[in-house]
Amino acid sequence: MPERMNIADLCCDSWAATHPDRVALVHVDEDGDDPWTYGELKDASDGLAGALAARGVGRGDRVALILAQGPEVLLGHLATMKLGAIALPLFTLFGTDALAFRLRDSGAVAAICDAESAAKLAGLDLPDLAHVILAGDLAGLIAEAAPLDAMADTVADDPALMVYTSGTTGSPKGVLHGHRVLIGHLPCIEGNHEGIGRPGFIDSDVGWTPADWAWIGGLMNLALPCLYYGVRLVSRRMPKFDPDEAWRLIARLGINRMFLPPTALRRMRTVPVPDGVAVRSIGSGGESLGADLLRWGHEALGAPVNELYGQTECNLVVGSRADAQRPGFIGQAVPGHVVAVLSADGTPAPTGEVGEIAVRRPDPSMFLRYWNRPDQTAAKFQGDWMRTGDLGRMDGDGYIAFHSRDDDVITSAGYRVGPTEIEECLCSHRDVVQAAVVGIPDPDRTEAITAFVVLREGADAAGIEDALIALVRARLSPHMAPRAVHVLDALPMTATGKVIRRELRAR
Repeated sequence: MPERMNIADLCCDSWAATHPDRVALVHVDEDGDDPWTYGELKDASDGLAGALAARGVGRGDRVALILAQGPEVLLGHLATMKLGAIALPLFTLFGTDALAFRLRDSGAVAAICDAESAAKLAGLDLPDLAHVILAGDLAGLIAEAAPLDAMADTVADDPALMVYTSGTTGSPKGVLHGHRVLIGHLPCIEGNHEGIGRPGFIDSDVGWTPADWAWIGGLMNLALPCLYYGVRLVSRRMPKFDPDEAWRLIARLGINRMFLPPTALRRMRTVPVPDGVAVRSIGSGGESLGADLLRWGHEALGAPVNELYGQTECNLVVGSRADAQRPGFIGQAVPGHVVAVLSADGTPAPTGEVGEIAVRRPDPSMFLRYWNRPDQTAAKFQGDWMRTGDLGRMDGDGYIAFHSRDDDVITSAGYRVGPTEIEECLCSHRDVVQAAVVGIPDPDRTEAITAFVVLREGADAAGIEDALIALVRARLSPHMAPRAVHVLDALPMTATGKVIRRELRAR
């Protein structure tokens, strides 16, 4: 771990200094393919950094990036980090409530976004947000700006990135990461993708993920590591995932290194694999992978589907590789990380017994802290162990099997969704008195978001399901919208007034 480092240097400027004409990114949209070299990324991000600095953005400031996959979001990350500021990726499908909370909580001073997101921001009370910059205006701003003279001198622990994670018992939390988080991800990437960035592979490796770069999985499980290794990265964010289109993209551009969430893999398995596909490796995680998907990878693609495990607070700490897979196990602790399964008293659980998966600090992937939540940061740890809230068991060889979550976070179609935001949104409807949201097992999504509501006396239940689903879609995000809404006379409650979610799941 270098003492002084900056992600923008590792993923862009160091390559631009030695290989300025090397293609770093190919953006695919309806207008065709748009290649960007490392030299072009450096020049444009220097210009954007200069434009942001002219608007008063400096070290430690938060810059929101409300953009889909594409060169603009990469330029936003690189420019922000070059200033020593903190990049804040946000999902383009977030509604006004979700955006308002994250922008207020973070105190973001600037946002780079598309026109649709800018329209959402227009009516919000965001006293700290001084600048809203449209992606379509970036080229003009960069051309007019005085480029940044020198990158901020940052150390490994200086803040670089903040990703909001869904909470189970409260509002979402900003997970703050230092520049070292990139280095922490690399051992798992190299295990999942054997040979990546090495002679004999580097000039023909091409990476892509359908996962949005606003999430830790899309950004850190593939996008930034590709740039670090000099692997050509493809950006193509489909409005709605289409497995046939995914295969056509893979075949046409020679994509051979991928991060594919299990939901995407399951859908891609249902359609024919076209000629010309030559996959080298696939990393997958975020939901349980079955032996059938591992077998399909070898039989249909001739390539391994390697599992990975982590969470926003400490990602890619467990993984597998082609020569060390065990069906039913997510893998072993990745070199550079110390992972254990703990009993309730904080001691390692006996071999084969279920306990809580935990990671020991210091760890290069581990977050610095929750933003403005020192109490919750402290509660995340037991001594030097960061408790994940996930239950698992470990065999005698150190392989970990994921068992279940010890919290109420819902895993749906690759997204981790906290129920609290959805429940608050549902209760904002004038007819809803109480609401509880749980995940129900679903063969395609892992879990289907399911809501249970109690209506005010005299309310008409006709049409309420469609109305509440539409409310969540509009105010939060389509990926957070319940698949079903059930009206109950009362929610099952404990004597202390807590919702008994297991009873709702059982229904």
